[in-house]
Amino acid sequence: MTDTAPSRYSASQWQLMWAKFKDHKLALVSLGVLGVFYLIALLGPFLAPCDSWRTSQFAFAPPARVHIFHNGRLMRPFVYGLKMTSDPGTFERSIAPDKSTVLPVRFFARGAEYDWLWLVHGNMHLFGVDSGGQINLLGTDILGRDCFSRDIVSTQISVTVGLVGVFITFVLGCLIGGVSGYYGGVVDNALQRFMEFVTCLPTIPMWMALGAAIPTQWSNLKVYFAITVILALRSWTGLSRQVRSKLLQSRDEDYVIAARVAGASDSRIILTHLLPGFASYLIVSLTLEIPRMILGETTLSFFGLGLRPPTVSWGVLLQDAQNLAAISVYPWLMFPAIMVVVCVLAFNFLGDGLRDAADPYKE
Repeated sequence: MTDTAPSRYSASQWQLMWAKFKDHKLALVSLGVLGVFYLIALLGPFLAPCDSWRTSQFAFAPPARVHIFHNGRLMRPFVYGLKMTSDPGTFERSIAPDKSTVLPVRFFARGAEYDWLWLVHGNMHLFGVDSGGQINLLGTDILGRDCFSRDIVSTQISVTVGLVGVFITFVLGCLIGGVSGYYGGVVDNALQRFMEFVTCLPTIPMWMALGAAIPTQWSNLKVYFAITVILALRSWTGLSRQVRSKLLQSRDEDYVIAARVAGASDSRIILTHLLPGFASYLIVSLTLEIPRMILGETTLSFFGLGLRPPTVSWGVLLQDAQNLAAISVYPWLMFPAIMVVVCVLAFNFLGDGLRDAADPYKE
């Protein structure tokens, strides 16, 4: 017997799950990627070098290149300013670097003011350039706004809408599925028919119909929570069926009967004794549900039925990339789509790792 064998047999369920999860390298990498996304969401205004709504005359400016040599001299990292040029033959205007204007890149620079988490008012940014200049690492959009700053700020909405929506899904799924599986009989039949009706509704048309019903005069905060509720209204049925099936298997176990004989209420039996017994499966299910929420919000906002300007999310930013001709000329407008793909894949790989770790005894 090896030295590690006794610790395996004496370890708790969560310790065994973590040991199994660490063997899934792709899931560990995905966990790190998602950590970066949520760190960006937490520190968004600080990481964005510019005001995400500051317009300029340089529409569709290409991404700026960071240089360290100017006129043969080594300098601190800098970017050139921008200038408008015109073709004398076609009179077509274009944007080119102005090599007579050098803008040093400064860390912890003062810039646009913001309210971090609605609590702290500040104007410190991770990096930036001198006042009056602008660093556009991912170019600008049709109004000359910095795409990099808008991509950073939009991450706050897109990755948190999944968490809020999943919380609502978790409450509805556990409540309705728990009642259906615990009581059975007429209650189970009625709730199952209701779940089948909700499941039969086509997802995207239902989201679009409910999204179009949101009043246009609502504030951005109200629209945000309305979108999360809309996404959750269609997503709770899968979790509810899983909870129901688990409770049907466990409701007649000896420990449940003992709790019932001891006088425990039905709600206490469900919440304290039954649901914690398969908490690992609930975590896996919720992890796989978050990317569906993110894709749902992106879809609604892309079609103009979800979040609306001045709120920015990945779906709102992708509205500028609906024109294929614009994408071919200004490919940096598609960067939010890359962020969506990376985030969704990371959640799926993380879910695969958690699903394997949920059964730590399986080789």
